[in-house]
Amino acid sequence: MTDLHQRSIEIILQNQSPTGAYPACPNFPTYQYSWFRDGAFIAYAMDLSGHYESAGRFHDWAARNILKRGDVVARALLKARANEPLGAEDILHTRYLLSGEEADEPWPNFQLDGFGVWLWALRQHQLLSRRDLPLIHVQAARLAADYIAALWRRPCYDCWEEFPEHIHAYTLASIYGGLQAHAELSGHDHSAALAEIRAFLLANAVHRGHFVKFIGSTEVDASLLGLATPFEVFPPDHPLVAATVQEIEAHLLRDGGVHRYAWDTYYGGGAWVLLTAWLGWHYARVGEREKAWEALRWVETQADEAGELPEQTPVNLNDASYYEPWRQRWGEIAKPLLWSHAMYIVLHSELL
Repeated sequence: MTDLHQRSIEIILQNQSPTGAYPACPNFPTYQYSWFRDGAFIAYAMDLSGHYESAGRFHDWAARNILKRGDVVARALLKARANEPLGAEDILHTRYLLSGEEADEPWPNFQLDGFGVWLWALRQHQLLSRRDLPLIHVQAARLAADYIAALWRRPCYDCWEEFPEHIHAYTLASIYGGLQAHAELSGHDHSAALAEIRAFLLANAVHRGHFVKFIGSTEVDASLLGLATPFEVFPPDHPLVAATVQEIEAHLLRDGGVHRYAWDTYYGGGAWVLLTAWLGWHYARVGEREKAWEALRWVETQADEAGELPEQTPVNLNDASYYEPWRQRWGEIAKPLLWSHAMYIVLHSELL
């Protein structure tokens, strides 16, 4: 196998659409769309690799999509002020065709985290490329920030596109990171919302000394890493963060790979490549470099001979009875998953 870091860059660049969009997976039909969440992390990986033009093209695509839906944001803000429920026409979709159009089929579209991640990644693009942001980026960022600042208290689908009846700690973390990033890139004052989100998490998302998957839960989800790495709602060495990582290690880390949550049954609930890299990223941030290297090596062993990384690996399944039904429904596990490659690049860059 060729160098996986270079191969990961090649896979992302080769599959980026002429429109600037990054498909989640080029050959898995359900993932042949571009998500703000996946795309923002992929763009960050491209910035870390010095491919600023690629990242900039994605941010152009994202900004155009938001700006042409300014009426949607305006309706959402009006209904938020009136404390009215949102209709399907009042929300920004979470995924789009590579052209930027909305997909026709039904999808769990009310997801707020992707817009927070995008704002965070846009700020990283500004810092890493050392370039002024185009006006369309600035204008779209303001719309996205207003949208998530107005709606953060509302339940929505989580980053795994599940459990819409809950308020999710990771979603709030990404919103916090996005609003903090917008404050830095624009000078807009989001201090009140930031303080409220942080206080809300401390008051409602802690159980027995660690953070929990969603409000009312007692269990962890690997996405809780985002509370510290990279969104810094709390510092990486905060006692609650450290205890949460210990819970993730105890319940979700098996034979080197990290699972989403203990009762996940998607394709049986295997270990996710991007989450293992994410845990390694956090380890590197707190100085546990040997653990970070172990995570990097585990990810590298998941690549096939073509240097392609999957979404997850079907070993140590939470419930093996679900693997075959998902395979029959949607096909083999998605590969290459561009978000997996992006998180490998992030961890590789953090270590090297």
